[in-house]
Parts: sequence; structure tokens; C-alpha cells
Amino acid sequence: MTVFDNHSRATFAAHYPEKPHTLRHQLGAHPLMTFDALASLAEALPEASVEYNAADQPIGIDGKPEPTGIPIGETIRNIGTSGSWAAIKNIEQDPAYAALLSELLDELRPEIEAKTGRMLMTQGFVFVTSPGGVTPYHFDPEHNILLQVHGSKVMTQFPAGDATYAPDEMHESYHTGGARELTWRDELAQGGQEFEIGAGEALFVPVMAPHFVRNGPEPSVSLSITWRSEWSYAEADARAMNAMLRRAGLKPGSTGRWPVSNLPKAYGYRALRKLGIAS
Repeated sequence: MTVFDNHSRATFAAHYPEKPHTLRHQLGAHPLMTFDALASLAEALPEASVEYNAADQPIGIDGKPEPTGIPIGETIRNIGTSGSWAAIKNIEQDPAYAALLSELLDELRPEIEAKTGRMLMTQGFVFVTSPGGVTPYHFDPEHNILLQVHGSKVMTQFPAGDATYAPDEMHESYHTGGARELTWRDELAQGGQEFEIGAGEALFVPVMAPHFVRNGPEPSVSLSITWRSEWSYAEADARAMNAMLRRAGLKPGSTGRWPVSNLPKAYGYRALRKLGIAS
């Protein structure tokens, strides 16, 4: 079965890697994406591969919220009433889900590799959310397509690389071990772009694009298929190098977005890391 049709692939090719856009997908009611199947997956994976908390969160939070205390299997099977948000990370640890991830990314491999080169660190994440749940303001280091499988949600995205929405210091903190949650101010809202997606729709999220999500009135299942590129790693390592320079009292210039190369700083940081000077 082909999940992304020719029109979606052409749309993706025209916008990747820097412009957010919506796509159609034919994943449908896949047996691996049912609530029972996902609950069983979450119960089988290592504890570190599951994150869950109350769904009633503000847009901006300081650090990660605490778990609800409800067992993860119960949380997902009763997601309609549990008032929870759950993330199942690195689903590729399970062979069946690894095969699904590979099949989905292989459909888009030509379009991806034509722009950003070989796909690296392919990973899958599933998000299961109660009605009305909020995923607070944050960013992520991967190229990401979010496929909506059940329910609906509205993601509000902000321009990637714009220091108005995520200052350089926040990027540098994240790439040297800090949290991905960002500081929210209400005046930022006017710069966001809302994308509403329902079952059968998908949304592309550029690397490190700040965003928050509001779930619709029904329980939601979303599948994120993600990958890294040498470009994304170079930006990350250049940010880490800037953090070192800033700690030394310097004022480093910001990194560039694709297709700007960040390799000089990235190579410098990688050399220091190899010498044990950087972590």
C-alpha cells in the first residue's frame, strides 16, 4: 500500500526542508495504530521510552510536567477519559513498528535525499492525547512529518531559526543537554501559523521550529516519522560550539539555516569533543 500519493510527494518536494506544509496520507486505521496495540507497545518498551502526564497543560511550562501516576497501559486504553498525554518514543525498537517506519520513510527517500542528503537516525514517535489536551511550547531537532491517525489537533508553528521565538541561548542550552521546552510569552502568539489536521492528514515540521499543539474534541493518535541529516547535525554542533564560545565571554554569530553550511564551527566542536574538551 502506498501511503503518500504523487500529489503529496510533489508537495513535500516543493517545500522540504524549511517550509511547513500539510499532506494527505493513506495510513488509515492501521492495526499497529489502534489504542490497544499502542498500549501493549508502551507496556513492552523500556520505561525510558514512555513519557506521559496530565493533558491539561499551559502553553508555556518550566521543565517537564510530572507523570499522572496512572499506569501507561491504562492511560492509553482509557485515553478518552484519563485526561492524559502520552508519548511512545523510538517505536522502531519493536520489529513491526520498525518495518512500518521504514516503509513510510522509503516512500519519501528520493525527495529527502535530493535536498538534505542521506537520512540519518530514523526514529518514530507516537502521541496519544485526551480530548482538549495541550502539548506545551517546544522545539525538536529532527526533520518531522506528523501523521494524524485518529482525532484531530491544531499545531501552531513559529518560524524556525528566528530568535524572536527561540533565542540563540535556548538553542545552545538544548544542544548542550538542556530541555526542549521554550519560554512562552503571550505576545508571541501573533507570529504563529495554525495548522489544523484531522485523520488522513499530515504536517511537516522543520528542524527546531518552535510549536505547541492543542488536541481536538476526540481522543487523538499521531505518528511522527523523523530523521536527521548531516545539515541538522552540523547546525546542532555549531550551536554547541557557540555555547562554549559564549561561556568564554565571546559573542558568537548565530548559525545559518539550510542551505547555509555550519560545518566550520561544527567541525571545531567535533574535534574538541573527540579530545574530551567538549561533552
